[in-house]
Amino acid sequence: MTAVASMDRVLVIKLGALGDFLLALGPMQAIRRAHPTARLTLLTRPAYRDLAEGSGLFDEIWIDPAPKLNPLAWLALRRKLRGGRFQRVYDLQTSDRSAAYFRLLGGAAGPQWSGKVPGCSHRHVYATPSSLHTVERQREQLAIAGIGDVPLSDLGFLDAPIADRLPARPFALLIPGASPGRPAKRWPAERFGALAARLDAQGLGSAVAGTEGEGDLAQTIQAAAPEALDLTGATSLSELAAFARAARLVIGNDTGPTHLAALAGAPTLALFSADSDPGRTGPRGPHTRWLQRDDLGELEVEAVMAEIGDWIADDPRGGPGPT
Repeated sequence: MTAVASMDRVLVIKLGALGDFLLALGPMQAIRRAHPTARLTLLTRPAYRDLAEGSGLFDEIWIDPAPKLNPLAWLALRRKLRGGRFQRVYDLQTSDRSAAYFRLLGGAAGPQWSGKVPGCSHRHVYATPSSLHTVERQREQLAIAGIGDVPLSDLGFLDAPIADRLPARPFALLIPGASPGRPAKRWPAERFGALAARLDAQGLGSAVAGTEGEGDLAQTIQAAAPEALDLTGATSLSELAAFARAARLVIGNDTGPTHLAALAGAPTLALFSADSDPGRTGPRGPHTRWLQRDDLGELEVEAVMAEIGDWIADDPRGGPGPT
């Protein structure tokens, strides 16, 4: 087989979602280190183009077509994939869709393939659903392909000047949103508001991050903590990372921005319902914790305060508590 470092055309497949994409940046960075001179192409979704470009890892970014493809579109995609003349493919999506791309590229007769699809050259076999966290699962996958050093994602490239937008005092960053289609993943905004009020009484302000469509959550929080800063719809991913690093701590639901905060190095508490498994998909970072209740409506503010009390008193990254 061709040595890893000598390959000159390599494809990485990662379609989403945001939290998964952020966790996969560590494997992508390891792939780039293993192929320092290769032309590295990423196949992804439009939502992650800017993030991928900002990472500086890829020579070319291809956009995956719409989820439903007609026969002509499949033929066009096959021509494009085969025209890439890839020597190896790293399938970090490992879905039925990416398995279809394995077949478009010729299956076992095509390029070397790192993934779980039967017949591929570097197959990672594991139970479905896997009990492994995404990070460990992808580390195992890359080890089979000859890449043994896969640290957590380095988000140092995500940064932006925000000094003129910071609250006047130490603050907690709150992330009360989550996927609109999965409401069970949301701790009630009223509880976030009560939490903000409790933090205020202990000398910490609050800032609320989220999408433009989550402004109503910020308003609910501000009803209980009027000085909370509303950042909904007002931050790029780079700015969000900068706010997370500046925050004393971050409390958020199981959603992409919470993953970003954890990987950016912020002390991060993630809140889980029975709708997802923190053991398999929870945020990872140097200072990351989680709380879970089957129904997040049953999670009391007191339990959250108890979990973050030492972070309020002492920033684990160094430095005094709030003043």
